[in-house]
Amino acid sequence: MPRLSEGTRTLGDVSTSVRRPTRRAAAGLAARVAAGENPIGRARRVNRILRALAEAYPHAHCELDFSTPLDLAVATILSAQCTDERVNQVTPALFARYPTAAGYAGADRTELEELIRPTGFYRNKANSLTGLGAAVVEKHGGELPATLDELVALPGIGRKTANVILGNAFDVPGITVDTHFGRLVRRWGWMTEEDPVKVEHAVGELVPRRDWTIVSHHVIFHGRRVCHSRKPACGACTLAPDCPSYGLGPTDPGEAAALVKGVEREHLLALAGISGAGP
Repeated sequence: MPRLSEGTRTLGDVSTSVRRPTRRAAAGLAARVAAGENPIGRARRVNRILRALAEAYPHAHCELDFSTPLDLAVATILSAQCTDERVNQVTPALFARYPTAAGYAGADRTELEELIRPTGFYRNKANSLTGLGAAVVEKHGGELPATLDELVALPGIGRKTANVILGNAFDVPGITVDTHFGRLVRRWGWMTEEDPVKVEHAVGELVPRRDWTIVSHHVIFHGRRVCHSRKPACGACTLAPDCPSYGLGPTDPGEAAALVKGVEREHLLALAGISGAGP
């Protein structure tokens, strides 16, 4: 584990009591990971990251609203190139109008497209929803199947969507490799793979199967709130001591604190030892 700099200091109105890597320690960790990290060392580092994520996001969950497996399948299809927040604004009326697979199969195309228009790419998504409804009715008696192979054979459902459904609607462990998940596990040096299926399998070897679903939520939460794509909040991240990408974003606590998002912001900043950072 890299050497840490410790102490309390004040930056403007931001008080910090932090344990962050020194530049030298961060560079050393990055070099070890790039050269091929010892498997035991990597396993220990992975476990420390998992514990830190669990502490940071004790209430992590699927952020798409749903009541049934079919609802979740529909919401996940709509979430492509769209925020979960926007999808959740659209789905109450959609779910009320089409509570069954048969409803989507026989939906009036104009009405369906109008309901889902705010999620973007609504024509393609309408194709997926009507095709999904028809396939579920014809092949599965109107009930969404609960196996990976059967789910990925349905229109509009790829492996990522299938794992979302399995983990959150059927309580079957699944790893959800979305853009956040893939970005973070590569930044942490868990693997270098870009292909989502290879990422899923690699993470599956590092994380106990029983934890696949909740770890997916933890990682995605962190990607949305702290470890952003263009400008990660490195100086406000509790994973910093074990992250070989530390320094990719601002390491100054005050600057980094301003980048942290979400209702958990105060909790996350407290874990990072930052107070007085403002809204």
